[in-house]
Amino acid sequence: MTVETESLSEILDRGTIVTGLKVETKEEVFTKLATLLQERGYIESVDAFVAAIHEREGQGPTGIGGHVAIPHGRSSTVKRNAIAIAVLDHEIPWESLDDTGAKVVALFAVGADDEGSQKHLQLLSLFARKLAKDEVTQALLRAQSVDDVVAALSK
Repeated sequence: MTVETESLSEILDRGTIVTGLKVETKEEVFTKLATLLQERGYIESVDAFVAAIHEREGQGPTGIGGHVAIPHGRSSTVKRNAIAIAVLDHEIPWESLDDTGAKVVALFAVGADDEGSQKHLQLLSLFARKLAKDEVTQALLRAQSVDDVVAALSK
């Protein structure tokens, strides 16, 4: 097992991964994933966290292309850093670098302190390296179950 795999497995929580999510808007994705994060004890407030996500969305596109988006929110409502992942049942509109919508959304919850931000940068870098592999992105886009998502990110 590589250090990269260990780091990823430490942060992935099967309880914050959902597949086949039926939504029409970014707002619905944010609310669903924030609710999962709250239920699993990563954030205190869905409303405060969604507000932090919107603040970040206002700074620029979070769609990285290839139908994948990596939104994030940095807030004091985050008790510990986490990632929530949604594989949507169809593509929805999303501002992106390649003008495609999103079908896979990896939402980062980041603590407001400096330590949280530093860990966030490390995780974002790790995910970016994973998602740069076409085989990983294609496997995520086809994922039908939580097991499929975990397997795709373990490649």
